[in-house]
Amino acid sequence: MFESLKKKFSRTSEKLEEELIEEAEKEDNLQEEEGSRFSFFSFGKKKQKDDVEDESSLLPESLEEAPEELEETSDDKIDELEEEDDSKKENKSGFLNRFRSSDDSKEDEEIEEDDESQDGDVEEKKSHFWSRNKDKSKEEGSADGEASGGLFSFVREKTIQEKHVDDILFELEMELLQGDVAMEVATEVVESVKEDLVGKKIKRSNDITEYTFIALRNAVAEIIDIPGKSMTEMIEEKKAAGEPLVVMFVGINGTGKTTTIGKLANYYLKKGYTPVIAASDTFRAGAIEQVTHHADNVGVKIIKHQKGSDPAAVAFDAVEHAKAQGKELVLIDTAGRMQTNTNLMDEMKKIKRVSKPDLVIFVGDALTGNDATEQAKKFNEAIDIDGVILTKADADSKGGASLSIGYVIQKPIMFLGVGQGYDDIKEYDAEWMLNQLFSDDEEAEVLEE
Repeated sequence: MFESLKKKFSRTSEKLEEELIEEAEKEDNLQEEEGSRFSFFSFGKKKQKDDVEDESSLLPESLEEAPEELEETSDDKIDELEEEDDSKKENKSGFLNRFRSSDDSKEDEEIEEDDESQDGDVEEKKSHFWSRNKDKSKEEGSADGEASGGLFSFVREKTIQEKHVDDILFELEMELLQGDVAMEVATEVVESVKEDLVGKKIKRSNDITEYTFIALRNAVAEIIDIPGKSMTEMIEEKKAAGEPLVVMFVGINGTGKTTTIGKLANYYLKKGYTPVIAASDTFRAGAIEQVTHHADNVGVKIIKHQKGSDPAAVAFDAVEHAKAQGKELVLIDTAGRMQTNTNLMDEMKKIKRVSKPDLVIFVGDALTGNDATEQAKKFNEAIDIDGVILTKADADSKGGASLSIGYVIQKPIMFLGVGQGYDDIKEYDAEWMLNQLFSDDEEAEVLEE
């Protein structure tokens, strides 16, 4: 999920690191040091990894815990093992020496070429030291995002200034806009990151990456965490009052609204509640049959009238049925409509007046990006929605809608559709979302489980 956003954030860190290192090299303020260079996404799990290494380095309390087989090993066997070990070392040493010799000759050739060349393109010369070590770190990089080469420190501490970040953050803003992130969201991210970074004191290259990671994570955290009650909490509150929670779903055709209703019915049925579905999309051909199919599959009651009947009457009957039968949840399906269709929007307002829903939820397709955000704005202006469900989030590589939609309309995302099955829906959690955006794929998969 959201691979495009991850790459944009990571590139921002890399560009800032390059900018500062190249400037330090010109100032003769740069030195290479021993240690591991961390990638952008490694900082989220760095502490956990260090803790594991500390524990693994502890020795047993007593040598008596050593296996008995070790004590019984004969002297001849030990001699054999030592000879085998020495042989391996010699082979390894020979290989390394040949490798180093080859490396040294290559470096000598590079130096000769540099000495013979005239004053050429400045861009080729200014980052020679940095790019050589950067390439080395890529070759030696490990699976957990660390590399044994390319770690630099500054002889004199550097301070991040506006001149270092202005062009880089402008590029980030343009990339976010191209990734279907809303204008106000892209601007907010950039301004927040700039405020966090400018003035930071930098001692080594890892600091640049870590500070950029933290600045971006903090900026996104502010945007995606829109406060609001969960639907489950609201069901419990209404249940305590002896009434069902009434939820009305709105959106345009093709976003997966009816399928989402089936998923939610299944979700809350498994939580021990008894939902009922209202087939209030009485205009679209096959709509009643479609929602009936989902209701039958998950095993919940559906209230429906004939095609072309008053959709508000269907919603009203479903609410009365839930009250009479002691059911805790009413899910009202409505006809998909474009936000610009005045007549259908008025019909939707009538359903709201009659059924008096506790929640009006906009269902949008995450893959439509900025279009989903614009649709949500129009529906919010027309009917005052309370929350959002984004479908197809699992297939969304850009992440524009997921990042933007809640912030733009100041209403929480309540659920995400993450697959085709009835179980493929999850309650939205801002911390989970952050981990999706700021962790590598392996870590994200663990979180999903």
